[in-house]
Amino acid sequence: MLQMKKVALALVLGSALAAHAEDIKVGIALDISGPFSALGAEARDGFDLAIDKLGGKLGGQPAEFLKTDFGGSPEQANQLVARYLQREKITFFTGPIGSNAALAVGPALFAAKVPYLSSNPGPSAYAGEKCSPWFFAQYQNDTYDEAAGKVANEKGYRNVVLIAPNYPAGKDHLNGFKRLYSGAVKDEIYTRLGQTDYAAEIAQIRSAQPDAVFFFLPGGMGINFVKQFVGGGLKDIPLIAPGFSADEDVIQAVGEPMLGVLNTAHWTHDLDIPANVEFVAAFRNKYDGRYPSVYAAMAYDSLMAMDAAVRDVAGKVEDREALLQALRKPSFKSVRGDFKYGVNNFPVQNYYLREVGKDAQGRLTNKLIGTTLEQHQDAYVGACKR
Repeated sequence: MLQMKKVALALVLGSALAAHAEDIKVGIALDISGPFSALGAEARDGFDLAIDKLGGKLGGQPAEFLKTDFGGSPEQANQLVARYLQREKITFFTGPIGSNAALAVGPALFAAKVPYLSSNPGPSAYAGEKCSPWFFAQYQNDTYDEAAGKVANEKGYRNVVLIAPNYPAGKDHLNGFKRLYSGAVKDEIYTRLGQTDYAAEIAQIRSAQPDAVFFFLPGGMGINFVKQFVGGGLKDIPLIAPGFSADEDVIQAVGEPMLGVLNTAHWTHDLDIPANVEFVAAFRNKYDGRYPSVYAAMAYDSLMAMDAAVRDVAGKVEDREALLQALRKPSFKSVRGDFKYGVNNFPVQNYYLREVGKDAQGRLTNKLIGTTLEQHQDAYVGACKR
């Protein structure tokens, strides 16, 4: 009789654990189509590599990863998040590439007390007055560009032209550059999001004759801009960018004209730390030898952060306060190296200078030059009151 009771108890406990495990769901909004499609594909590959490594689990618990393309549209992102919250009852959210989508979906996620681990955007609004305990950033938009502004000073560029798309991240990136750059801004150009023809903008740059051009034009926008910039006879004007505009997707699409482009990032594939070496080797093995981009690295880190938090709360994700505390004190080994969160849940971390060159096999890629900003905190943290 006692043995039968033990068996019955084991069955009940097993059923309870299985039901609990089924509750761990991750909503992943993908940009597989739309203006950020190339970047969305990179992020998808980073997510998939992490899911493979984790065996489809989080913290050792069975998990469901819901991946849905929303085409880069904030309106579609809102509809997707409503479905994730109401029908799927997600535990975590991640995925969008654009800051406009992040700003659109944040309020609903925060109200539902669903942790949003950004796999890319770090809008200034969420770093400052609209900061939320439920939003965790990989970086703050301006910080890449603050590092680039410092590099421009060190290179002796006395005046520059700035160019970016006219949307929240574009404005953040140019503001970040201007924050630390001490030279003169000869022109500040805002383009349409997703623009492909830059003839008019290149004519403006040619007329301004700057010492250098700082451009934030991620994905296809950057590919078209650099090709037209060099094709327009401006190859002697140095280009400097945040890493998003000179990452692996842009480098491979543009080719030789990318040589010598300087860019700044909080991560680089040749950062020599064990977690990163393992990640890069696994990525190249899975994806035909290509180097991961910063988008793939951030997507991978996002799921690793979730995995560590679930493990740290022993799978009890329904305890949202404990889950938040676990996320705020990450115990995973990040591919970027050591970091900590500021009060606004934006990282305090290093930023690096990279230069497009060639590896030992003659492949065009970014190469680490050095550390530009050490354990750097964003400029908006003081406005975060919570």
